Amino acid sequence: MEAEGLGWLLVPLHQLVSWGAAGAMVFGGVVPYIPQYRDIRRTQNAEGFSTYVCLVLLVANILRILFWFGRHFESPLLWQSVVMILTMLLMLKLCTEVRVANELNLKRRVFSDFDPHHFWHWSSFADYVQCVLAFTGVAGYITYLSIDSALFVETLGFLAVLTEAMLGVPQLYRNHRHQSTEGMSIKMVLMWTSGDTFKTAYFLLNAAPLQFSVCGLLQVLVDLAILGQAYVFTRYPLKPAPHVAHPASAKAL
Repeated sequence: MEAEGLGWLLVPLHQLVSWGAAGAMVFGGVVPYIPQYRDIRRTQNAEGFSTYVCLVLLVANILRILFWFGRHFESPLLWQSVVMILTMLLMLKLCTEVRVANELNLKRRVFSDFDPHHFWHWSSFADYVQCVLAFTGVAGYITYLSIDSALFVETLGFLAVLTEAMLGVPQLYRNHRHQSTEGMSIKMVLMWTSGDTFKTAYFLLNAAPLQFSVCGLLQVLVDLAILGQAYVFTRYPLKPAPHVAHPASAKAL
């Protein structure tokens, strides 16, 4: 009798929790980029953030949307991709404007040059948009031709989540190359880690396609590796190389 009396409360409560989890999936992925966006705007310096993170997420979420046409999955995951694409375009716009404003080299680099040496280092946000549209058009056309192939659809889904799992790799590589995490928002990485942990648990509990769960776990490991870098490079900073006097300077003395 008591259980029946609580039933009227548990059902809407369960529905509320489900809506909350879905909302967290849709918008939770963009939250980590808010502190990084604000830091870049405040300092007018985008050197600490790798724009290849934007490239990885744009490719991953475009592929995920195309995967949805071949194998429908939960709507929150689809809307998450749409929101993430818009967020990455905003991040790219800010980073491009800041970099161009601080750049001494005035030579204009454009997407239509098709110069691999300047790929993803163009002088205008419009060039990044052109690249994204070109990729979407080509990938969409291939998907349209191959949508009836189960092997293609499953491979597309795997590529989408594997690309997203590599999200932190550009930042991991940049930190390793510079032996520093200066300019990188620790808040962003902490939010990556908590968000990816929540996302992976959501995949497992909601029986999402296997590709999502496996690559979610991989993403958490990459996040932890970046946090490890932040700890090591802060605790044991790279010592600056000793200054060697130029022979001309010695002669002047």
